[in-house]
Amino acid sequence: MSHRVSTASRATLALLVFASALDAEGPVTESSPIFERAPFPECHASTLVERSDGALVAAWFGGTEEGHPDVDVWLSLREPDAPIWSAPRRVATGESADGRHPTWNPVLFQPAAAADRPAPLLLFYKVGPSPSTWWGMLRRSSDGGLTWSDPERLPDGILGPVRNKPLELEGGVLLCGSSTEHDGWRVHFEKTHDLGRTWRRIDQVVHARPDGGLYDAIQPTILRRPDGSLLALERSRQNRVLATTSTDSGESWSPLVATELPNPSAGIDGVTLRDGRLLLVYNHTTRGPGSRSRLNVALSEDGEAWSAVVELENQSAPGSGGGEYSYPAAIQTRDGLVHVTYTWRRQRIQHAILDPARFEPVAIEGGVWPASKQTTR
Repeated sequence: MSHRVSTASRATLALLVFASALDAEGPVTESSPIFERAPFPECHASTLVERSDGALVAAWFGGTEEGHPDVDVWLSLREPDAPIWSAPRRVATGESADGRHPTWNPVLFQPAAAADRPAPLLLFYKVGPSPSTWWGMLRRSSDGGLTWSDPERLPDGILGPVRNKPLELEGGVLLCGSSTEHDGWRVHFEKTHDLGRTWRRIDQVVHARPDGGLYDAIQPTILRRPDGSLLALERSRQNRVLATTSTDSGESWSPLVATELPNPSAGIDGVTLRDGRLLLVYNHTTRGPGSRSRLNVALSEDGEAWSAVVELENQSAPGSGGGEYSYPAAIQTRDGLVHVTYTWRRQRIQHAILDPARFEPVAIEGGVWPASKQTTR
């Protein structure tokens, strides 16, 4: 039986997407899977980017299960104004000189074009037996993801953006949030001024905790605050989203501190909206059974006080069926809408569209998600 979605199924999906957009209440104007069937049983860790023509490009890793050698990077396109995504196709594997390894954590990024250079679409990803032994890889596309250059292995000690998209600084410099897991969970940052051809590593984030221990932190998402400073938020094992700031374009960073937002040791992602507000997508839970069964969107004016916007998923109640909804990717497109992709029970990649004009934030006090913003979705 073919794993591709049939014409009839795709038409049905298109109608469901259209109905979702018409019937939506609150900030979520659309929520639908990128695919219904695919040539892999499990998938995870999506990434999302908007092309210069307004098309969306999403990628993720998929295979038998996370860490299996057959796990490859897959990609789908959604053309402007199209109701459905293209069928998933493989764009990167873990083939290497010593055999085949799993791929991990793809990151798509579209740099801004400059007068003296083209702006290829970049695909960063990792290859290796495990997160403690993987290495960074890069492919480039000059046609918006239709074809790709040969894979390039990044220099030793450089992983590229480890889970979340880079931040493009003045002069086309890419600031990448990165981390390692071979000697504890440790955050660092990497810079490239030539779209991944040469790199510089910034290794001075202090992980010390007030109790004398060390924070276990990985996978930074970098946001620009209204005052021009940078805020990097991290996944942790300490049941909280962690934060570090920079006032010199990422050359130095403050010691890690715990925010009021809970984290169940799960990936997060954020984006600075055009109006200056900071948006974060994350699991508003701590560690334990069902800790990835809620997926939340929060908003902040300064990166310190946060307000609840919406729960994209909440299957945490007894008898709800549970399931994992995790590893979000978030962008704001040129039309002002916010697009989020995330893992849906490791079976699909879900795509949600939010309209910031419909946001009605409610303050998060004491790290407690307000009851008025809970959902049974």
